[in-house]
Amino acid sequence: MGRAFQNRKESMAKTSDAKAKVYSKYGREIYVCAKKGGIDPDGNLTLRSLIDRAKKDQVPTHVIDKAIDKAKGGGGEDFDPARYEGFGPGNCMVIVECLTDNSNRTYGDVRLCFNKTKSKIGSQGSVSHMFDHSAIFVFKGDDEEAVLEALMMEDVDVTDIEAADDMITVFAPQAEFFKAKQALQGAFEGIEFEVEEIQFVPQTTTPISEEDMPMFEKLLEMLNDCDDVQRVFHNAEV
Repeated sequence: MGRAFQNRKESMAKTSDAKAKVYSKYGREIYVCAKKGGIDPDGNLTLRSLIDRAKKDQVPTHVIDKAIDKAKGGGGEDFDPARYEGFGPGNCMVIVECLTDNSNRTYGDVRLCFNKTKSKIGSQGSVSHMFDHSAIFVFKGDDEEAVLEALMMEDVDVTDIEAADDMITVFAPQAEFFKAKQALQGAFEGIEFEVEEIQFVPQTTTPISEEDMPMFEKLLEMLNDCDDVQRVFHNAEV
């Protein structure tokens, strides 16, 4: 069905500054996850999945361990999730996920990114209703039927399965993330996921004109440079 999703490639960061930002974002997310759900990855499946993703993006072990040790101490900062939505260049839809210890500062920073790129920040729910909050798994394979059968045998609510270029992509509701992952690991020994995360997947896409592209790229760059911004999702067709 050609569902578009953002396969983030932080490990492709070329400069030390860019890598430091990636490490910082992962460190913050791991800290919050461990503080809220426990520091043991075996008992905190969300933390285990997050650590796996960080390792795939080449985040050093010492960064991961430092974040968990910080959560173990019990003190430290209190970060809360925040989500902002709006319309970017070319009227594309944008969702910005943040972790913040000062919501007023974070909102001001995100709003500035929108304002400086001729974009418009909206109210809660203004664009998110046009996205599906989906669990996504991408792995090598070409037998869609076998994958579907394995998931159905474990009563996983599958949204969609795609096969292209010897890769299979599975979409499921976000609440089915761990159930789907365990079903796939149980059915296919040695399976390695290229992508295993929860993302906002747009229901429709919006083409970005050549004229709007520089401003769109500037918006993404400015948002990703914000310390509190963790992820940016959009429906732009680029």
